Amino acid sequence: MEHPLLFEEGDPLVARVRALCLALPEAVETLNHGRPSWKAGEKGRAFAVLGASMDRPDTLVFKPDPAEAPAWREDARVFVPKYWGPSGWLAIDLDRTVPDGTETAELIETSYRQVALRRQLAVLDAVM
Repeated sequence: MEHPLLFEEGDPLVARVRALCLALPEAVETLNHGRPSWKAGEKGRAFAVLGASMDRPDTLVFKPDPAEAPAWREDARVFVPKYWGPSGWLAIDLDRTVPDGTETAELIETSYRQVALRRQLAVLDAVM
């Protein structure tokens, strides 16, 4: 059974997160249960998913740096997402009205760094 899409075509939130994710080396976009998600390479591991659940679509699921995870759990916008949480992932509520994606970009990059291959990280570090 095919999952319903969580976002409509042309959604500005998806476009914003997509641009941040696809700027990373070898990042690819896939659909994961009707949600846009991004992996570090075609056969790589996921590093970002939009929509923690059907009732919380405006959320970013990310893999925090283990040293930073306790601090993120103190943030009122952050929660442990069902299914992803037991593997150390967190989710944060995104604000559609805030165009500045600095915090979102940092979360996405940190999450990418948790799953990317060394060669992908070397490319990322070379351009930073």
